[in-house]
Amino acid sequence: MSLPENTTVLIVGAGPTGLTAALSLVHHRCHDFVIVDAVVEGQNSSRAITIHSATVEALDSINAADGILSRAVKGKSIRITSRNSNIFEVKFDPLKKHSAHPYALYIPQNVTELVLGQKLESLGVRVQRPHRVVGMKQNEMDSRITDVSFEDGQVIRARYIIGADGARSIIRTTSGIGFSDPEGPNPPDNLLTQMITADVTFEPEPVGPLSLEGHLNGTVFSGNFFLLIPFGNRFNAELMRDGKPTTKCIFRIGCAVPVKNGEPPHAPPKEYIQDMIDLYGPACITSNPSLNPTPVKVDQLVWSTRFRTHSAIADRTFTRLGAAIFLVGDAAHIHSPAGGQGMNLAIRDAIFLAEAVAKHIQISAENPDVDDTILQEIADARHARALEIIGFSKTLLNLASLTYDSYAWWMPCSVASIRDLILRILGRFDFVQSKVAWGLSGLGRR
Repeated sequence: MSLPENTTVLIVGAGPTGLTAALSLVHHRCHDFVIVDAVVEGQNSSRAITIHSATVEALDSINAADGILSRAVKGKSIRITSRNSNIFEVKFDPLKKHSAHPYALYIPQNVTELVLGQKLESLGVRVQRPHRVVGMKQNEMDSRITDVSFEDGQVIRARYIIGADGARSIIRTTSGIGFSDPEGPNPPDNLLTQMITADVTFEPEPVGPLSLEGHLNGTVFSGNFFLLIPFGNRFNAELMRDGKPTTKCIFRIGCAVPVKNGEPPHAPPKEYIQDMIDLYGPACITSNPSLNPTPVKVDQLVWSTRFRTHSAIADRTFTRLGAAIFLVGDAAHIHSPAGGQGMNLAIRDAIFLAEAVAKHIQISAENPDVDDTILQEIADARHARALEIIGFSKTLLNLASLTYDSYAWWMPCSVASIRDLILRILGRFDFVQSKVAWGLSGLGRR
């Protein structure tokens, strides 16, 4: 498909971040933009799953929340458990004092993309696919324009470029922007540096509190962390698109893989997933009869992948190469999934940045010599917010990775046991519940 030769704004990447940026531009009456993506279809794997209160509010502010609210599981709580008992539960009810959306939404990323894409199409905008950016250079005739080259030889001249093209961003690398861990080239080691995640069904289907919709369950065991989220069967059509149809409940699982176990396969097979569940998962989904009176096994492996939990942030999220160039989402920052903050930060980045871009465009129409103050201020604010979120996710990851090994010969208890005891005690107090829910919601760090 041919692209226009000129546009005011070019959005590169049509995941949740790029789609949200486009929706925010439309909401703020900016219609002269093009959104492109390198792949023929959208992201078909589920990946990120949590949308917190602050992000729902931000989407609502641009009239883009209703579709997601109608599809998602409304989360009531996040539980931290051992393999057999509850340690701590964060209930979202206290957020009613602060938000019209006192919950977390659990929804696979590909469904989020589908809903946002449908909303954008209803507003008359289509993602242009497949168009892969391969280069950028300042326009020879206008110093405020960048010529963006595509793999098929086409070129778009743009005044603003929003790079939402992921962790391996061509927009970032072509702009000469560095990307590294804020703690430096040798950050402290963490036991949970590699993880696997998968969508699965079980036979027979598990029973018990952890199998109920509306709760995200994190199991800590032997210095490891295991994630379990029941989706029910409301996303089966989207998640089973390339597999055998099923009416069974689909569960998202995630598990850290100790370095001593070696590197996990790129797409872990069913047997590997079963081994991780039996080693580290909550008792109710294991096949071990000594742990689970009604043993269950993985029936269908819908999707699986591996990833590393490292953090990195762009040296800056705004620069000029002729056009004003911005980085959002994974192009600007990556970090561990602890706390479910990544996609939330990215979506809010996109909404607030696109508003600033629309405002700058309007001012430029009246004053062509306007400086970049508006753009630099929002870029600096989002960069600072990303640093805060990276620190928050690292703290959560460090807490999850504490081991049950004895601290020392003179102190026979473990650091993890002390953590669990403190959490069990603190979890009885409403003000602690409220504080943790507030921290996860993003309402205090929009």
